[in-house]
Amino acid sequence: MDSNAVKTYLLDLQQRIVERLEQVDGKQFLRDKWQRPSGKGTIGEGISCIIEEGNVIERGGVAFSHVQGDNMPASATAHRPELAGCRWEAMGMSLVMHPRNPYAPTSHANVRMFMAYKPDGDTVFWFGGGTDLTPYYGFEEDVAHFHQTCKNALAPFDPSLHPKFKKWCDEYFFLKHRNEARGTGGIFFDDLSEPDFDTCFAIMQSVGNHYLDAYLPILEKRKDTPYGERERDFQLYRRGRYVEFNLVVDRGTIFGLQSNGRTESILLSMPPLVKWRYDWHPEKGTPEAELYEKFLVPKDWV
Repeated sequence: MDSNAVKTYLLDLQQRIVERLEQVDGKQFLRDKWQRPSGKGTIGEGISCIIEEGNVIERGGVAFSHVQGDNMPASATAHRPELAGCRWEAMGMSLVMHPRNPYAPTSHANVRMFMAYKPDGDTVFWFGGGTDLTPYYGFEEDVAHFHQTCKNALAPFDPSLHPKFKKWCDEYFFLKHRNEARGTGGIFFDDLSEPDFDTCFAIMQSVGNHYLDAYLPILEKRKDTPYGERERDFQLYRRGRYVEFNLVVDRGTIFGLQSNGRTESILLSMPPLVKWRYDWHPEKGTPEAELYEKFLVPKDWV
């Protein structure tokens, strides 16, 4: 179990994704390297790559972090009480892209690894990750392409993984307080430790490596679509659901805050502009209503 190999991969993945997105946008990302000295039982380092007010991406972040601590955070021991008090380390690459054009969907991806070191010398590891799509105006061909690429990422390993991870994604990216999906899903997995370290690491790498293939063709196709105030208004309203999910539900955000993580990096997923309205509902027969009726309902896209 080589955590250094995982770290090398994650840093390379971050760099590849940032460079490719810079080509699409035409504007450079800010690269913010940070280190957190020992304090409150944790140390950490990372690189947060941020783009704001880009030509295509209104706000986006691609962040790498590597954090170590003396005592496992509560969010990490909720399902593993036997690991309470263990020394640990966590590393991951996480990104969220919020394009300016309402016809271009928001996307999210994350790949990560966690290790816990028991007092008896045993090491426990698990991998997690996934990617999902959050459109504001749905296009069947876009969603089908995204899901097919997710399926392709898992195909070399086990045919049962894609339906399992797709269902997991549909269930995870769901706002129970709204009884509503965040988007059209993708794949999501966590607590992956079987059959062995190398296989789990390979699965995580394949998910990370397929992100650009899944998202960039959609972004490039939709980024210049003409839109007006109505579409922009609906986009900002739907972004509110993104904020609600990240602050109320998302385990990664909760873990980062509980482990005294770097707040700016943890919250880089937030969209720059958002709207909320009281008890608003789209009119029947409109493209806005179609999002709810057709795209926010879990289904087999491939």
